[in-house]
Amino acid sequence: MSIITDHHEDITRCRACHGASLTTVLSLGELPLANDLADSVIEAKRRSRYPLTVVRCPSCTLVQIIETIYPQVLFSRYPYFSSYSTTLLQHARGEAEQLIQYYRLGPESLVVEIASNDGYLLRNFVEAGIPVLGIDPAENITHTAAERGVPTLCEFFGLDTALRLREEGRRANVVIANNVLAHINDLSSFVDGIATLLAKDGIAVLEFPYLFDLVETTAFDTMYHEHLSYFSIRSVKSLFEAHGLDLIDVEHQEIHGGSLRVFLRHRAPGHHPSPRMAIMERREEDRDVNGSLYLDRFGLRVAALRTDLVAELSRRLEAGQKIAAYGASAKGTTLLAYCGIDDRMISFIVDISPVKQGKYAPGTGIPIMPTSALMELMPDAVLLLTWNFEKEIIGQQSDFLRRGGTFIVPVPEVHTIGKEVLP
Repeated sequence: MSIITDHHEDITRCRACHGASLTTVLSLGELPLANDLADSVIEAKRRSRYPLTVVRCPSCTLVQIIETIYPQVLFSRYPYFSSYSTTLLQHARGEAEQLIQYYRLGPESLVVEIASNDGYLLRNFVEAGIPVLGIDPAENITHTAAERGVPTLCEFFGLDTALRLREEGRRANVVIANNVLAHINDLSSFVDGIATLLAKDGIAVLEFPYLFDLVETTAFDTMYHEHLSYFSIRSVKSLFEAHGLDLIDVEHQEIHGGSLRVFLRHRAPGHHPSPRMAIMERREEDRDVNGSLYLDRFGLRVAALRTDLVAELSRRLEAGQKIAAYGASAKGTTLLAYCGIDDRMISFIVDISPVKQGKYAPGTGIPIMPTSALMELMPDAVLLLTWNFEKEIIGQQSDFLRRGGTFIVPVPEVHTIGKEVLP
């Protein structure tokens, strides 16, 4: 690796298998850090920008970005609190109930979650009387989790953490790691840590954005500096098998525009993939998901989407319309920066999280307001940056639509939503 600045370095070898023949899939230009919200317009527009180049490893097929922003820069203080999404809370409760029932968890069990955020998932186990431990590097978020009754370590997880916990006599019956695998630079330490912490007969459950869904829906905005890797079944299976863990089952989840939930155990005779997993693996093979041509076509569609979106916004602005946006999200930062959309096109962004309200979007300086601003200021159209929560947002903002407002949805292709969708 070659150090570029005090904040990041570029990889020259695959993060998973260390292969050296990385091939470029897509360049998104120079982007600000996705969650680097600012306290003023000037600060927002002065935020540092970094290249974002997506590559593929021909050896293990892992899709990843070259640039690695140091995690201390990204995650020490983090503005994303999972508990503000009703959809995510419901999703988390369903996962907890499934694990409790299927693996017969009780007072003698231990559930450990890596990247536990504000305790939104582990709270379900606490309510069921099951011991838990959260691990998350963001000080502000771990403090909130502790206040909610979820014991949480404030640190980055890796092999060292797992060894220390094991020495303390803590072995996990269930290790959960949702929406964190893609964030990890040192995949070997992370996976070895899971294997070390997991009890002999324990189960590890991970969720992450699914490469197949990302490509099929042209969801390029899921690519930002926090997401270092983008996994298929094949690439994640290869990664974990190299560290003694067998992938035994997968579930497709609709959350975040399409995710995989994978189940892993320590390697042992008699482990066979589920029929569901075999079907999904065959689909990847049939569509050549892990091939270079599949990803090349994705790059062409991304460029076409940018053209269509800018044209739609420009047409509305030329007609004198006022445009706002919904969701000061990480994916929104990527979309705005890649498409060259700034405060000359978008008047304001609304967000349900009080932590983000009053801030300014990185790179653009667009002010972030409460969701009530939609009804108060009544823009003609709203660009839906958090399109992955479309149903939830439409339900929240039905009055805006009834008054003639329009949502512009950028993914998988540019289209609009008006009051005709309401019951």
